[in-house]
Amino acid sequence: MQVLRARHLVAVLATVSLLLTVAAQAAPASSAEKRADREALRAALMEVLQRAPLKSSRVGVHMQSLDDGSVVFTHNADELLNPASNVKLVTSAAALATLGPEFRYETEFLAEPELAADGKVKTLFVRGRGDPSMTTERLWGIVSELWHAGVREVGDIVVDDSWFDAERTPPGYDQEDSDRAYMAPTGALSLNWNAVAIYVRPGSSPGAKASVEMEPPSDYFIVENLITTGARRARRVSVTSDPSGAQQKIVVRGQVPAERGGAVSVWKKIDNPPMYFGQTLKQLLTTRGVKVKGRVKGGLTPSRARAVFVAQSDTFDVLLKRLNKLSSNFVAEQLLKTMGAELRGQPGSFAKGVEVVEQFLERDVGIQRGTYVMKNGSGLNDANRFSATQLNKLLRYMYERFPFAPEYLSSVPIAGKDGTLKYRFEGSDAVGRLRAKTGTLEGVSALSGYVTSAGGERFSFSMMVNDFAGRAGPIVAGLDALGAAVAATGSSLGPSNAVATLAEGGKATGGVDDVAARIKTYLDLGRQRDPRNIGFLRTAWRSERDPAVRAVLAESLYQSNPHDYLGARTLLDSYSAGGDVFGRLKEVARVLAVEVPGVTSMVELAAGGNTEALARVLELAGAAGTDTQAQTELSVALGEVARTAPEELVVALRAASASDREVSTTLLARALVQTGQADHPFWKSLRRMLGNADPQVAAFAKSLDASLSQKVAEAKAPRPDGSAPVEMVAPAGKASPPGTQRSGALPDARTAETRPGG
Repeated sequence: MQVLRARHLVAVLATVSLLLTVAAQAAPASSAEKRADREALRAALMEVLQRAPLKSSRVGVHMQSLDDGSVVFTHNADELLNPASNVKLVTSAAALATLGPEFRYETEFLAEPELAADGKVKTLFVRGRGDPSMTTERLWGIVSELWHAGVREVGDIVVDDSWFDAERTPPGYDQEDSDRAYMAPTGALSLNWNAVAIYVRPGSSPGAKASVEMEPPSDYFIVENLITTGARRARRVSVTSDPSGAQQKIVVRGQVPAERGGAVSVWKKIDNPPMYFGQTLKQLLTTRGVKVKGRVKGGLTPSRARAVFVAQSDTFDVLLKRLNKLSSNFVAEQLLKTMGAELRGQPGSFAKGVEVVEQFLERDVGIQRGTYVMKNGSGLNDANRFSATQLNKLLRYMYERFPFAPEYLSSVPIAGKDGTLKYRFEGSDAVGRLRAKTGTLEGVSALSGYVTSAGGERFSFSMMVNDFAGRAGPIVAGLDALGAAVAATGSSLGPSNAVATLAEGGKATGGVDDVAARIKTYLDLGRQRDPRNIGFLRTAWRSERDPAVRAVLAESLYQSNPHDYLGARTLLDSYSAGGDVFGRLKEVARVLAVEVPGVTSMVELAAGGNTEALARVLELAGAAGTDTQAQTELSVALGEVARTAPEELVVALRAASASDREVSTTLLARALVQTGQADHPFWKSLRRMLGNADPQVAAFAKSLDASLSQKVAEAKAPRPDGSAPVEMVAPAGKASPPGTQRSGALPDARTAETRPGG
């Protein structure tokens, strides 16, 4: 019996010894495998950073394992760079930590004296506390609540905006004179993100005045309708929004096609948030059947006023999603002022909000004051500086705090799924695995967030690129390659393969006739302007390798939903003036007997003041060469852009290369000659810029004025074949070239759409 027990014990010990030996051998193997994965990742990341244009830019990268805390990769990680909208990660983290996930805004509707039995309210007070989620739809619901509370008649409506101070925009906004929606001001009483939608529909026939409608409509707006219905497919719409006393003046210029699908909508900022709110409330009350006998005015709510209804905002997680997934500058600045008011006392200000953020970063996260620069909450323009190390430290802090992590992580875009990353990383392991905040400004691109690799390891990362020249597309592709490499770590293919796949450059395939047949199919789909085609077109675009066909697919995506920023972004990134795209599409246009694909949509964006589209149109003009058809199309295009976005065109010409500028001004002169219009908006804007406060801008305007005047004179000169030149009136305020008529001084005109936001 003892022998049996002894033998059994020996067998058990042998088994344990064997298991321990296997485990000991497996551990080093697992560790060695992990080290190999890390080395492969580092090699792939360095390969990307050594490519142009990242190599010639200022780049900061910091990546850290969330599982073991080790730094996986770092490159210039301590250099302070402009993070653009990555600042929103800081703002949202501070707001979540200081206000709490349960925080809700309240907007009070009060009566003074209290609501009478007959439903009459002498004065209806509305006291706001900065709710950034108030919309027309919610306000209509509130009006219904007031109706059911018994309100039937209102005297004056007093809007109380005193919870915030009177400074509407933070530092950094002053660097850009724009009426675009992303520049919307803050306000304790705000509506529709302090922007308004302008809808334009064609008239009954070509030449008829188009219809302009405001959403929401109210007496706050003064609308000047200068837009007509055109026979062509092209849409050339320019909308400006400017303050006019207590109202907002909206001027709509251009042309919309008479065909189906010609309607267009544009969002613009407003300048007086409480009056916008109050006038909309008055309109909705009237629509609901409540008589409003008085007027809308600003003022303070007296202590004796009694609440009739208190409206609560969306939950905080919803607000954070709009902030980070859609990169809302407005929500970011509202949160900054809210932190100031709630934690430092009324009125909330940007300075108080920044103080709260600085205290949070120093006390909770461990980032010392003075080691970074933060002037606003949105990251707009050149006002902020953070390092990749600092942003990564913040991300790690929020990830490890359970009370904040669910709302914080769910607020950032998911690669290939939603938000500003909806159409990025397609076809890579990063889709669904990477969550990150984008950042985009002129010369700035950033991406910071989290990723779970194919091998199951979790990482935080921050990547920022500053001071790059040229298009943002190649920079974005580089950042995507970095993110895809991390996501592919631990996969069978590995990070190097992921980088190679994303970096694969397209190349021309097949002859012109074959390509033309494929392109015709996609052009036909684009002309349908049907959003239901987007899924098919997106799949085709992702898998297509021929650059010319890919560019046409991008245009069809844009045409299927012109209001989608991401569709426009795809077009801008896919379309170039090189021979592989524009050059081949010129050949395709001759085969199909159509206009050069892509040009119309690019001009449409440029006519609305899109900075990148304007630059691309000038590049296309420079690449037109001796192609008569392309020259004619681009001359007409430049003339249309000069009408609807004159100041933006001057800025773009200044930034263009000397060769592109020379060709573009020649084609523009031809277009101006063809119009024969003395009060053309371009001449007025050019004359304005002669008095610009920046001496370099003024000097360029003067040079352009002289150059264009000379080219106009040359275009008017008798031709070698003896045909008569087209009559043209000289630019306003300029000495007339021989044989032209001089026009008088013209009133000021202003357009204000410049470059994209943070």
